[in-house]
Amino acid sequence: MTQPRLLLIDGFNLLSRGYFATSYGKSDEQLSTNSEGLYTNALRVFFQKLMNLITEHDITHVAVAWDVKREDSVRRQYAPTYKETRNELPSPLIQQYETCTRLLEKIGIMQLTVPPYEADDAIGAIACQWSKRNDGHCFIYSNDRDLLQLLDERTTQIIASKKGEILYTHKHFQEEYGITPTQWIDVKALLGDKSDNIPGCPGVGEKSALPLIQQYGSVEGVYQQLDKEEFDPAYKRYQKKLLVGRESSMMSKKLATIICDIPELIDTDFTTYAFTMNNDLVEEAFQEIELRIKLHTKLL
Repeated sequence: MTQPRLLLIDGFNLLSRGYFATSYGKSDEQLSTNSEGLYTNALRVFFQKLMNLITEHDITHVAVAWDVKREDSVRRQYAPTYKETRNELPSPLIQQYETCTRLLEKIGIMQLTVPPYEADDAIGAIACQWSKRNDGHCFIYSNDRDLLQLLDERTTQIIASKKGEILYTHKHFQEEYGITPTQWIDVKALLGDKSDNIPGCPGVGEKSALPLIQQYGSVEGVYQQLDKEEFDPAYKRYQKKLLVGRESSMMSKKLATIICDIPELIDTDFTTYAFTMNNDLVEEAFQEIELRIKLHTKLL
């Protein structure tokens, strides 16, 4: 019997990447549409990638997670400026999101939107449960490196690169960074994240954030040693910056931590995530909006 294999997709990450890759330098009028005037440029990329992933990785279970509106995020409750610097989404992208959710429902793919939690949180909650309750593997498809904190022996992130897709495992992470995936949160706590408006510790950059966590294990570990004589002289020049930025670092860690304990997802029934490709059904759904997607069938 084939072991189950779960695919979790960060919906907006894939849809928006597809949109901006195919809309660069174009006006809204120049984007591809169907005969009814519905935009399709991002949908084509989204569904072609989805179908390819399901086939290439022998996926048996799949879900697409969607973000809530920024102002509805649980993180806004304790950080009002969280993601405040992001631009509004283009209307053609919003329209394609609405079409995308309808198509996913038609072809029988589970979708996750769990207010006030973000897509990363829903992915984290499901990935953690799958890892604990199943013998099969979990693949997370996203270029968002925040999700690296979820990697373990049964969880791999598929990351797109110019050279092709990388199946990035927890071993790859440990070899590259010299810490465990969960310690990635502590690195982000010091570094911050401009795209999400997470401040980090001002003045502490990439050259020092990772080595500090490698040496002291966590943000808390850094601050426990900060005033002691044993604190490494190599980081003395960051002492004042760390002291001033303590509150900011702690808040940044809270913001960067993916919430895996979501009450609505605690008793997830994974049978509802099962997906078997029905080519006729899928093709019919795509034809309804004149979307040309190539379906691949693996040879036995």
